[in-house]
Amino acid sequence: MAKTMEPTVNVNEVSRISTGTKVKGEISSSNDIRIDGTFEGKIYSKGRVVVGEKALIKGDIICSNVDFWGTMEGNFFVKDTLSLKSSSKVKGDLHIKRLQVELDARFDGTCQMISESDFDRLCGTAAPEKPVAAPAQPAPQQHK
Repeated sequence: MAKTMEPTVNVNEVSRISTGTKVKGEISSSNDIRIDGTFEGKIYSKGRVVVGEKALIKGDIICSNVDFWGTMEGNFFVKDTLSLKSSSKVKGDLHIKRLQVELDARFDGTCQMISESDFDRLCGTAAPEKPVAAPAQPAPQQHK
């Protein structure tokens, strides 16, 4: 009997904002992000963003995939699939490749279906690829 392999996610590779935590600013991650608290700003992820039922987001989410249960005022830019769960309340625009909506999910805004190349064009320069490095120190001069 063949076993199917489930992808494993290392818990230390998932960024998390827990219930009761409030964060303002910008998050950029190459890993998955889970938000159960309050976040105001922009979220960039090359992975999946999961937003829990008690979460409140004010800002934009730019990522590959989203599972969304919470409340949001802002825009989605999703390279692949946005899944609006039954408890979700979204006020903003959707720029997505695929959309999955459960019964009772609420959405107030426009929806634009985009291709991966559209996503890259819209968001390719928006997300920082890597942290800005400190300026290089000059090499010590050698005296002869």
